[in-house]
Amino acid sequence: MRFRSDPARLRGAYTAMVTPFTGAEELDLAGLRSFCSWQLENGAHGLSIGGSTGEPGVLSTSERIAAMRVVAEETADRVPFLPGTGSLKLDETLELTAAASELGADLVLIVTPYYARPTQEGLYRWYARIAAEFPDLPIALYNVPVRTSVEIAPETVYRLRSDHDNIVGIKETTKDFEHFSRVYHRCGRDFLMWSGIELLCLPLLALGGSGFISALANLAPGAVAKMFEHYTSGRHDAAIDLHYRLHPLVDLLFVETNPAPAKWLLAELGVLPSAAVRPPLVTPGAAAQSTIRSLYGQARDLVPLPAVAR
Repeated sequence: MRFRSDPARLRGAYTAMVTPFTGAEELDLAGLRSFCSWQLENGAHGLSIGGSTGEPGVLSTSERIAAMRVVAEETADRVPFLPGTGSLKLDETLELTAAASELGADLVLIVTPYYARPTQEGLYRWYARIAAEFPDLPIALYNVPVRTSVEIAPETVYRLRSDHDNIVGIKETTKDFEHFSRVYHRCGRDFLMWSGIELLCLPLLALGGSGFISALANLAPGAVAKMFEHYTSGRHDAAIDLHYRLHPLVDLLFVETNPAPAKWLLAELGVLPSAAVRPPLVTPGAAAQSTIRSLYGQARDLVPLPAVAR
C-alpha cells in the first residue's frame, strides 16, 4: 500500500501473472506463493494477478480473492501490487475491488466489460460508478479489445480522467499504436500508461510510457525488467538488443492461446508444479510442445531456472 498515495511511482516492469492450478485443475495457492517468490528473486519490479493471463474468467470470486491475498502477502509492500479486479458483472467488480483495497493493493486494473460490447457512454458510466465507490484507490483502465470486443476511446479516457482524480492510468493491450499517442495527447503525459502488447512495450517508452504489465515476464522477469531499466537509464542500444533477443519468447507465448504455452514451459522447467489450465483452454499438444521447446532454445539464457534445477 505504500505506493498507493503516490501512483506516479508506479513505473517499471510488472508481471501479469499466470494462476497456478494443480493437476486436478484446483487453485494451487502454494504454487502461487512459490511463483511469487521466484518472480521477485529474479527481478520483477512488481506483480499483477487477475489479468487475462491469469484466467480470471474461469475463477470464482472467492478464488480470485484468495489468489490476491497470496500475492499481497508475498509482495509485502516491497514492490507494487496491482491486481486486476474487473469482471463482466458490476457487483463482482465492486466486490473484487473492495477486497483488493483491503488487501493493500497499490492500484487496481479494471478491464472493459467483456461480451456485452457497451457503448462509450456505457463504459464511462461503468468506470465512473467504480471510481466513485473507491475514491481513495488508484484505478487504471484496462483496454484489451482482442479479449473484450470493445475499445475504450481516447475521448472516453479523457472524460474519466477529468471527472475522477483516482483514475490515474491505463493498461493498453492494443496493437493500435495511435491509440497510445491519442490518449496521451488528450490526458497529458503525467497519465500513467503501461503496455500489455509485448513487442510494443519498448516503443511505448519513447512516447513517455510508464512501463509494462507483461505476460512475457512470467518467463523472463529479469530480462523484461532490465529492458525497462536500460531504456530509462539512457542505455537505449542495450534495451533494443534485449527487445530483439526476447522475440522467440514472445512468439512462444502465443503458440497456442495464452497462458497455456507459458504454463507448460514453466512446469517443464520446474517453476510451476503443474501446466494445468482450465477449460476451455487445453494444455499444448505434442506439435505445440515441440515448437515451444524450439523457441525456448533460442532464448533459454533469458529464462531463469529454479534453484533445484540449476
